[in-house]
Amino acid sequence: MNLGRTGRLAFCILLASALLAACSASVPSWRNKAASLVEELGHRDAAPSLFPREYRSLLETFEHGEALYHVREDDKGADIYYQLAFQKAEILLSEIRNAKKKLAAERQQRIAELAAKAEEEQLMRAAAEAEIRMRAHQLATLAEAVQSPQKRPKDTPPPLPTSYTVRRGETLPQISARSEIYNDSSLWPIIYRANRDQIRDPKRLWPGQIFVIPRNFSHSEAVEARRFSSKK
Repeated sequence: MNLGRTGRLAFCILLASALLAACSASVPSWRNKAASLVEELGHRDAAPSLFPREYRSLLETFEHGEALYHVREDDKGADIYYQLAFQKAEILLSEIRNAKKKLAAERQQRIAELAAKAEEEQLMRAAAEAEIRMRAHQLATLAEAVQSPQKRPKDTPPPLPTSYTVRRGETLPQISARSEIYNDSSLWPIIYRANRDQIRDPKRLWPGQIFVIPRNFSHSEAVEARRFSSKK
């Protein structure tokens, strides 16, 4: 057959188009999508470490598709496995995101728990130190009395008071900080709780009020008082 120049050119264009269409059709439609996600998961350390079985199953599915595509040249059969691999990869990516969110939340919770524990230990140390100071003051007073037998009984330091009369302008922390009371301003909640019938507002005291001063409070009560004081 004798074709003209225009006919030969049109025939070449049609032939080239047919070849391009054949080449593009030979690549399974899900392969590039699946390969992209598989490659992305391969660069994530979380995939093989957090979900080793799921990650291995994904690779096996994708490799099965590769074998059908390259060895047996079964495009349709390969595309089924590529699509399945894509779906597995999407699920695995979602699981990794959820796992990372959970790990971040657990990390924040551990940090908060450690901070609360540190604060508790600090309050307990402070309460213990306050108790030691108070006991030391009592022992020093007793030792001074023992070392001075010549003094008459009336010269012996008076015992620590069990009541206190409020003066003008005084606050509970100021009263608690007095050396004959607790020598520690943070223990004022102990006085407040023992005199709730007189104190409506711990920030407002009235001159002449007579407060009971507890003496035999426990170590845990001192810790709780310091915790309450630090929050006010």
